[in-house]
Amino acid sequence: MAGNLKKLAMCAVVAFGGVAMAQDEAAAPAREPVKVPSADAVKSTWDYFYKGQTQGPVLVEARLCTEVAKDGPNKFECTAEVAPEGVKANTTVMVWQSYLVPQGDTVEDLMVQTKLGNVVRETKDVKVKGEGWRARQWTGVRLNKAGDWSINIMRGDQVLKTLSVKVL
Repeated sequence: MAGNLKKLAMCAVVAFGGVAMAQDEAAAPAREPVKVPSADAVKSTWDYFYKGQTQGPVLVEARLCTEVAKDGPNKFECTAEVAPEGVKANTTVMVWQSYLVPQGDTVEDLMVQTKLGNVVRETKDVKVKGEGWRARQWTGVRLNKAGDWSINIMRGDQVLKTLSVKVL
C-alpha cells in the first residue's frame, strides 16, 4: 500500500509539477545564473557563521538606494539604487548594507558617516545581529547640500567601505 502511495505521489509531482513551474516562470522575472561556490568557500562560510563569535561582521555588500522594499518577494532588498548622475539636494538616501555576522553575536560599533568634501556632516550608529545567514540594515541619510559627498561605513575607526554620490 505504501509503495502505491509513493508511486501515486510521484505521478502527481510529474504531472502537475511542470504546470506549476510554468506558471511560476511566467510570473517571475528571468534570473541570471549564479556562480556555484566551491566546497571550500561554503565550508569556510559555515565555520565563520557557527564558530566565529567575537570576530566581528563581514560587510558583504553596500549600496546607496532610494527605495528599500518593506514587503513582498524583495522584502528588505534595495529595489532602486541612486542614479549615476546623482540626486537633488535635500534627498534622503538609504545606505543599504548586508553583513555576515557570526551566529548569536551582536555588533554595536558600526557607523555610517556622511562627509561633504572633507567635512563630516553626520555620523549614525548601526547595530546588526547574527540571527541568520544575512543581516541587512539600511540607514537613512539626508544629503542637504550640493557637492560631492562620500559615505563611509565604519567599524570603530576602520573604514569598511566608501560610497560616493554627487548631489545637484
